[in-house]
Amino acid sequence: MKVLVIGGGAREHALCRSLSLDPAVSALYCAPGNAGIADVATLRPVDALDGAAVATLATELAADLVVVGPEAPLVAGVADAVRAAGIPVFGPSAEAAQLEGSKAFAKDVMAAAGVPTARSYVCTTPDEVDEALDAFGAPYVVKDDGLAAGKGVVVTDDLAAARAHALACDRVVIEEYLDGPEVSLFAITDGVTVVPLQPAQDFKRALDGDAGPNTGGMGAYSPLPWADPKLVDEVMELVLQPTVDELRRRGTPFSGLLYAGLAITGRGTRVIEFNARFGDPETQVVLARLRTPLAGVLLNAANGTLDALPPLVWRDDAAVTVVIASHNYPETPRTGDPIEGLLEVAAEDEPDAYVLHAGTRREGNTVVSAGGRVLSVTATGSDLAQARAKAYKAVARIRLDGSQHRTDIAAKAAEGR
Repeated sequence: MKVLVIGGGAREHALCRSLSLDPAVSALYCAPGNAGIADVATLRPVDALDGAAVATLATELAADLVVVGPEAPLVAGVADAVRAAGIPVFGPSAEAAQLEGSKAFAKDVMAAAGVPTARSYVCTTPDEVDEALDAFGAPYVVKDDGLAAGKGVVVTDDLAAARAHALACDRVVIEEYLDGPEVSLFAITDGVTVVPLQPAQDFKRALDGDAGPNTGGMGAYSPLPWADPKLVDEVMELVLQPTVDELRRRGTPFSGLLYAGLAITGRGTRVIEFNARFGDPETQVVLARLRTPLAGVLLNAANGTLDALPPLVWRDDAAVTVVIASHNYPETPRTGDPIEGLLEVAAEDEPDAYVLHAGTRREGNTVVSAGGRVLSVTATGSDLAQARAKAYKAVARIRLDGSQHRTDIAAKAAEGR
């Protein structure tokens, strides 16, 4: 099987790493990729937002499967262009991807499907913003309606900050604050059948103790020893299957990866948001635990035959990933700094710990930073404590001037809290 992955972040590196280990994959390409993905896949240049260009590349490569990783190409209709070329593609249509592309659309789908979520208002004027903020009170939750690379959400007790963020957006969703721990649950679907993956928890704030601004995610872990064993079944029944059924009823079936961001509140599980693709950094830990070869699962989803897929098999190991970010991330991250220590991690820790590249590029023989989130260091172990220790041991070997990372990823869970 020839597989083409579209994207160039840590999520795509994790996907390519898993696909490279699949004996069914005879050729693996990534476009445009990054410095780390080049070690496991052949890189090809492409504008990931240009559906025609992606479809042409897939045709030239005689790809048997195209996997569209990031949200922006999905919302731009790249998967539609590939499907129109007659090539199986893992990723929803532009219409179905509005589940992530528009939070107002997602709220409408959830209301129609009876999916439990936070009460909310969609606001387009200053008066509507003020009324909504007043109705809910602090903590204020203000979400840019469109794509914002994981940084369009402000949760704050500061009314002025909440209002400023709202007024800076064309349209916002203002909603009630949901208390309780957050959980990420991925599901693979062909538009009818839904196959849940293992839950994970990510860390969105930039600093230890969940302080600092929201980011695209600073780390993650799986499994969740504190979660109710019935959580996945509950979310399947109340959230995932009803959402897939509602989108099919609307004539916009969702085929690909449906990501539910959840809050486990005192009133039950509530949906915080949907994503239309594998989430980063949760993908890194979820795929690290998946024993079933990945390519066949994605191809079944693309071909509408998930009902014929045997049950997924999971490793008993735990997995932890720690994100290393550039200086001043997430504000105006500095780029172009050389990264050292990558070979040390590969030589000493593989396969229990490894580095997945996000914002990197190669300058001659040197890998340098090229974005805000630069690397994800992922490790597995017999339990979270062991996986966490291995991950941070590898993090300590990497040298990137001015870089930052959280030191408390999975700490509470590893201690049984």
